[in-house]
Amino acid sequence: MNRNQQLFERAQRSIPGGVNSPVRAFKSVGGTPRFIDRAQGPYMWDADGKQYIDYIQSWGPMILGHGDADVVAAVQQAATRGFSFGAPTEGEVELAELICELLPSMEQVRLVSSGTEATMSAIRLARGFTGRSLLIKFEGCYHGHSDSLLVKAGSGLLTFGQTSSAGVPEEIARHTLVLPFNDLPALEAVFAEKGAEIAAVIIEPFAGNMNLIAPGEAYHRRLRELCTASGAVLIFDEVMTGFRVGLTGVQGRYGITPDLTTLGKVIGGGMPVGAFGGRRDIMAHIAPLGGVYQAGTLSGNPLAVTAGLVTLNKIRQPGFYETLSQRAARLAAGLQDAAREAGVVFSAQSMGSMFGLYFTAEVPQNFAEVTRSDIARFNAFFHAMLDEGVYLAPSAYEAGFVSIVHDDAVIDATLAAARRAFARI
Repeated sequence: MNRNQQLFERAQRSIPGGVNSPVRAFKSVGGTPRFIDRAQGPYMWDADGKQYIDYIQSWGPMILGHGDADVVAAVQQAATRGFSFGAPTEGEVELAELICELLPSMEQVRLVSSGTEATMSAIRLARGFTGRSLLIKFEGCYHGHSDSLLVKAGSGLLTFGQTSSAGVPEEIARHTLVLPFNDLPALEAVFAEKGAEIAAVIIEPFAGNMNLIAPGEAYHRRLRELCTASGAVLIFDEVMTGFRVGLTGVQGRYGITPDLTTLGKVIGGGMPVGAFGGRRDIMAHIAPLGGVYQAGTLSGNPLAVTAGLVTLNKIRQPGFYETLSQRAARLAAGLQDAAREAGVVFSAQSMGSMFGLYFTAEVPQNFAEVTRSDIARFNAFFHAMLDEGVYLAPSAYEAGFVSIVHDDAVIDATLAAARRAFARI
């Protein structure tokens, strides 16, 4: 029995399922999860010492790669001054100012400790601001595990959502409507029927949790128009896409101004952090200014803020995103070529430094199309790539991430491994 197996058996005795986040369990792909010992640059090493090219990148934040020397040095220095204070620091102000500078839709920002906390708080704020209860979300978009969001579609377009997790009361789910992603007629129909009841619409502007799916600029423009006309708050969940698809997120890429934005991942440089923010008049309703309560002892943690500040200042350098996007595009195109050579039905795409791979003839446009992927073949490919030393997301429903240190040599090695893997499946 190898070290990974030993650790997994040991973990299951004290941790439910042996993991502290479900996708880590490899349940959808089968096999034993890899317990990571260390990481550096584009690589990770597991408990058995096996090296992998890492395309999870801690689910997005490691845009500079693992162990960036500048981030590490800054965090080490910050640690000498204290781990946490429960009181404000200058670093919090600097990070908030930088976020507001890079994303002008965020006139004010509140730092929190996770993406889940950011989206939960943004929804509560939108409801407090509008005095309404109804939330609209989209099938296949994930915004964390708070009760209002663990909801799946009802039996018809205008039926309220049903809980997708035990422990979520039906009366909470009834305040959420779940719409098909990328379906403009469905969106317009719901606003025509219930526009005056809608407190907020929350959307991943590029979905990254049903693999990588983009609805396009026209869809977002119409969504913005409908929210404006009805008085609903438009929330862009850019926890994953923020500073991943570009320096100004999807909102800057498309020129759309959401009312609120949620962030995470990159703004912490690998440390636990999140944020929500937006229009000043809406943010004025959050405590201590207003009656919408939100608090957190570790919000604006000085180590996380330091890592985020160094990361954001490095990625804003000229040419950074052009290089990053070219590498992600080269990876996606190369994977398609490798699959074609092997006669495997496959498609791929990239947006900024994110990429999606699908065992379908065409890139899917919504969750229903993603579910028609050849999941068994994806699972076989995942394990073949793992054997080849390439670590992809252990699920057919997750996007991948490229860092700035995934250089041409790393991409070449990945594509060589993919050609061997496609030939095996």
